[in-house]
Amino acid sequence: MIEVTLAYAPAPRQVFEQTVLLPKGATVGDAVRASTLTRQFPLLDWRAMTPGVWGKAAAWDGPLAHLDRVELCRALTVDPKVARRERFQRQGAGATGLFKHRREGGKAGY
Repeated sequence: MIEVTLAYAPAPRQVFEQTVLLPKGATVGDAVRASTLTRQFPLLDWRAMTPGVWGKAAAWDGPLAHLDRVELCRALTVDPKVARRERFQRQGAGATGLFKHRREGGKAGY
């Protein structure tokens, strides 16, 4: 038997995490089916999500090892590059915000 942790974040700052025991040779899909995820979130279409093992993309039929962490990833709602650009525009010029306090003799941006 192998022990696998399944993690899913239904919303920001909320995490569903469960440890399941599976037979050797179990897959990512087997881990989801063995958990209570589908009972706790009956409207969730988990097959449409992107699975990962320890933060790296994985296939639903990918094999699991003992103590793996399976993560179900929601689709991004905002492009990270756009979000960073908007944050920077709200922050203002380099003389404010993050780079407001420059150490003596330091280069710009450090």
